[in-house]
Amino acid sequence: MSPGLSPRNEFRWSVRTYVLYALGAVFVFVGIALRTPTPLFVATPLLLGPLAATFGFPRAAPRAILEWEARGTGAEVEIVGSLRWEPPVPRGRLVPVFSAPASLEAVGPPVRTADAHHLEFSLRFRIPGPSLLEFPPPTLLWRDAWGLVERELPVAGSALSIERYPPEIHRLDRIRLERTTPSPGELRSRVLGAAGEYFAVRPAVSSDSRRQINWRATARAGRLLANDYHLERTGDLLILLDLRPSGLGPERDDRILNASRAAAFGIASAFLAQKSRVGVGVFSDRLDAVPLGTGRLQRFRIRTVLRDAAVPPEGGPPERFAISVRRFFPPGVFTILISPLLEEDSITVLPQLRRRGFRTVVLSPSPLAVLGIPEETEEDRTANRLLRLVRRHRLSEVWREAPTIDWEDYWSLASFVRFLQNPAFAGRRA
Repeated sequence: MSPGLSPRNEFRWSVRTYVLYALGAVFVFVGIALRTPTPLFVATPLLLGPLAATFGFPRAAPRAILEWEARGTGAEVEIVGSLRWEPPVPRGRLVPVFSAPASLEAVGPPVRTADAHHLEFSLRFRIPGPSLLEFPPPTLLWRDAWGLVERELPVAGSALSIERYPPEIHRLDRIRLERTTPSPGELRSRVLGAAGEYFAVRPAVSSDSRRQINWRATARAGRLLANDYHLERTGDLLILLDLRPSGLGPERDDRILNASRAAAFGIASAFLAQKSRVGVGVFSDRLDAVPLGTGRLQRFRIRTVLRDAAVPPEGGPPERFAISVRRFFPPGVFTILISPLLEEDSITVLPQLRRRGFRTVVLSPSPLAVLGIPEETEEDRTANRLLRLVRRHRLSEVWREAPTIDWEDYWSLASFVRFLQNPAFAGRRA
């Protein structure tokens, strides 16, 4: 059976049907109480109408095929698609019902155009921050002409992935991590020149040197062509997410969670594209780990773990966090810890990771971005200044243990990328 195919054979009554049944029961009661048949004649169509409506359902149940995609950039999300079915159904009888994720904010009503064979739809949403979401397939309902009976029809289609992360993620492909943890029995191959082993010929770009231009291929093709090389794999990367509850409330914790896992997935995808080995650990009350790996299958594993991550009612102790990391990952791996740093024991994780051999950089989603305190009065401005001072003091304490980047604008990772691109970063040691 195709993904998302969930046939349902039972009929469901609408609210209008229960109203008719209630009215029919009232007329029956009145007729019996007054001993007159007139109310019974009125009650008969009210009671039999919903049963008769079920006979309008087509004998061959339609099976719909879903095709859809997500468009837009940044906070704007537009979902367009179509549902096609056979045999034909009169226009307006099939109604799709969408269940959007809670973090998506609808912008206007859905737009639908339909005929007897297909239905096209367009939905517009806004995302308050970077997110990694899955939009479930819509439920397709058949309804009779009077809206008394409905039945769910099978839909062949998979969930829609919506990925939104800061655009600076694409600049991470220029960063080369230090090689730290070779695989058992691994031998470094001989590097030919500064770029590695020859792979193919491609169109030249402005950053190519004169030595990289393939002049013979250029003469034959009449346009600049350059040699492409297999680059030696860069260092390994470990991304840790601290998803313990922060005390800000479930709604704000979910916004921090959405931004954290979107940043983690974007960073992981950028380094996986360089053939680096990437691992991910998600700590709530226990550690869910994806061991170091590379390739498209590794990207799928990381995405699945991040998609299923959630903030628990109670978090685990930081000692369990550090011990669990050492169980799944070898020491020496360059580590990025994504944590809002709101709890007092969040800082204690860093020295324990350092003692176990993990070189760590902290990317801290700022809670000020989700508090949203307006600055309409002097008291509001004073409160914001105090919160920023408290936040700055907390980050200064963390800096004693590891470099820390304050991530206040969730749609920008410019400060984080600049830190990784710093020439002094390559020679830094934990």
